[in-house]
Amino acid sequence: MTQQNDQQRFPIQLEDAEWRQRLDSAAYQVLRHAATERPYTSPLNNEKRKGRFLCAGCGAQLFASDTKFDSGCGWPSFYQALDGAVKMSEDNSHFMRRIEVHCATCGGHLGHVFPDGPQPTGDRYCMNGVALKFVPAE
Repeated sequence: MTQQNDQQRFPIQLEDAEWRQRLDSAAYQVLRHAATERPYTSPLNNEKRKGRFLCAGCGAQLFASDTKFDSGCGWPSFYQALDGAVKMSEDNSHFMRRIEVHCATCGGHLGHVFPDGPQPTGDRYCMNGVALKFVPAE
């Protein structure tokens, strides 16, 4: 987690040991320590069904499947988050200036948003697949 994110308050707050118990190792590293999964490794890259993408940490709904697109970047990409589902903070790590995306419910690191996506928003939410869970529509 970024230092700025640690100072924010989120509705779901757990101790580190609780997050470690709740999440598998890869999801824990991404959601709680802002790691990045290797590109092209997430099965969610190829997910095309109707449904919702949820936070793997707390289950909050984050993205609708109809906002997902193939950006070619190697991570699941969306052009819009659900209303109020995410929060953003500045990330100056790795000698870059980026906008980090967090789950608004638990503060988990999801990925970054870039201004090179499709219309109607022009945004590309580049998300780590291990930070997400997919629930198909019924």
